[in-house]
Amino acid sequence: MSQRPWNAAETPQGKSSQRSMLLDEVRERMRVKHYSLRTERAYAGWIWRFIEANGRRHPRHLGGAEVEAFLTTLAVRGKVAASTQNQALAALLFLYRDVLRLQLPWMEEVVRAKRAPKVPTVLSMEEVRRLLSCMEGRTGLLASLLYGTGMRLMEGIRLRVKDVDFARNEIVVRDGKGGRDRHTVLPASLVPLLQCEVERVRDWHQQDLREGFGEVWLPHALSVKYPGAARELGWQYMFPAKQRSIDPRDGRERRHHIDDATLSRAIKTACKAVGIVKPTSAHTLRHSFATHLIEAGYDIRTVQELLGHKNVATTQIYTHVLNRGGRGVLSPIDR
Repeated sequence: MSQRPWNAAETPQGKSSQRSMLLDEVRERMRVKHYSLRTERAYAGWIWRFIEANGRRHPRHLGGAEVEAFLTTLAVRGKVAASTQNQALAALLFLYRDVLRLQLPWMEEVVRAKRAPKVPTVLSMEEVRRLLSCMEGRTGLLASLLYGTGMRLMEGIRLRVKDVDFARNEIVVRDGKGGRDRHTVLPASLVPLLQCEVERVRDWHQQDLREGFGEVWLPHALSVKYPGAARELGWQYMFPAKQRSIDPRDGRERRHHIDDATLSRAIKTACKAVGIVKPTSAHTLRHSFATHLIEAGYDIRTVQELLGHKNVATTQIYTHVLNRGGRGVLSPIDR
């Protein structure tokens, strides 16, 4: 892998070409390691901002001081959250370790921002009912599915037809956070709507096949191992996009899944319509799912498995519902 630094004598076109080559190498390496397209775009963006912030010098000529200065600027001037600052650091460490193949002493000394524990925003069951009753169509079904199963936003959007098991009343979540698979509940009330959605997917897929398309993107070289799988109904997305689009990974035209921003806008509109003032997102539905299960008396280990948490300590944050009103204390004004 060639790693040529920028030369001050190069033309602007030459500099642009060199920067493009470096970012192409970043993307290539991330695809080898099976990073998601969203992570790929985020990392490439942070690396580009780091280069811009340092006078467009090649990262080989930069080091720990520049990384620390960049992260400090993000925190002080940009006022970014700790998680955003850590994402920028992760992108830069990936650049130096995995792309430039440099193991420098300062890498181990860069301090990560500390993330203070936060209590998640949770909707009451009445608020969830009002929210979902105001949502219609596929976005309403998807929002209901996220609340009814505890899936993360991208887990729901990337759901394949074959992973909804109507016979066993369960959903298989493939390649969740940390690359782990898990099972979660299939809400009985959503079965008829999901079956109708499967028929919609079938119709669109048949149309794509007639027009010479119909191959869906498959992860981890499954298209090589199973050449015909990409054209099978079971591998199609449960919530496909209305239009086919060009896949940036290989330039082929496919029908991808629905855009996550579509659901986010629908939830925001519904919250405004029903008067919910809490900061609500698709992930709030996952928090509400876990909290309401614990309120109903379900074992925390069961909730942990349904959510796909590696450590039960992560799930324990939802036990705040057991300590109503500030650790169960009765306020003097209520006596």
